[in-house]
This record gives sequence, C-alpha cells and structure tokens, in this order.
Amino acid sequence: MKLVDEIFEMYKGKIRGTQEDFDIIAFTILEQLDYNELIDMVKELPEEELAYFIRLYIVESLKGRMEKYADDTSFYH
Repeated sequence: MKLVDEIFEMYKGKIRGTQEDFDIIAFTILEQLDYNELIDMVKELPEEELAYFIRLYIVESLKGRMEKYADDTSFYH
C-alpha cells in the first residue's frame, strides 16, 4: 500500500517498532483523515490488498472478541 510505504520511509530509524509506536502512528494519521478520504484510500486498493485489509480486520476483531469473552467467562470460574 502506497500509504504504508510512505509512512515507513518517514519513520524508519526514528521509532523502535513496538506495537505502541504503530498504534500512535495509525491513530495520528486516522485523526487527520475524514470519512471520504478513508473511502477513497480503500477504493484505490488493488484487490489483493483489499482482501488482506478485510482479512486483517476480521482476524483482529475476532481476537478482541475472544479476549473479551475469555475475560468475561473467567469472572465466573
């Protein structure tokens, strides 16, 4: 993805590469974009990258749900 390449070039050598670094960068960028800009970015994705994007969303969402479920169910045990 062109955006990821640009971000990588901008930050390489300046961050440690931790999950926290990635979260901060992602949230900072998303704060600067409106809905239409985000949709335009998605529309520009090649089919393979769009599939990866959706797959990643599904996987991370399921992980979050499973973690929440595990936390909720462990309360009763």
